[in-house]
Amino acid sequence: MTNEELKQRFTELLPGAIYDETGEFLNVIINSEVLLPFVKELRNNDTLSFDYLFCLTCVDWKDHLMMVYHLLSKDHKHTVVVKAKITDITNPEIESVSSIWKTANFHEREVYDLFGVKFLNHPDLRRIFLDEDWPGHPLRKNYVDENMIEI
Repeated sequence: MTNEELKQRFTELLPGAIYDETGEFLNVIINSEVLLPFVKELRNNDTLSFDYLFCLTCVDWKDHLMMVYHLLSKDHKHTVVVKAKITDITNPEIESVSSIWKTANFHEREVYDLFGVKFLNHPDLRRIFLDEDWPGHPLRKNYVDENMIEI
């Protein structure tokens, strides 16, 4: 499918989606509350068949967090980036996609560890790099460490 065909299909599924085509891939920006049903449809719909999650990360924009999911359909050879906005930065939560793509398990643990995003219904949500008693989340903009060098 072309990006235009994908946008048309996504708009049928989620009329409120916003699109960005300035990068390498088509970006679909959604609210975090609709993430799980939307990506389930992307995975299970035969015409879309996004069967491979090849990157999952987070971006701290100071006033909100953005979860970023890179998806590929191995059958149809199309790629999309789904971005889910989390507005509550003091207690960031989003549904886990590890039940859809098993590779999300460790990616979500990494984001939990370094950004503090709690993944609801994750099968084993615990820190993956840092000790359990480590204070804060090092990739957040508000993280302070006395050993950091300020420029």
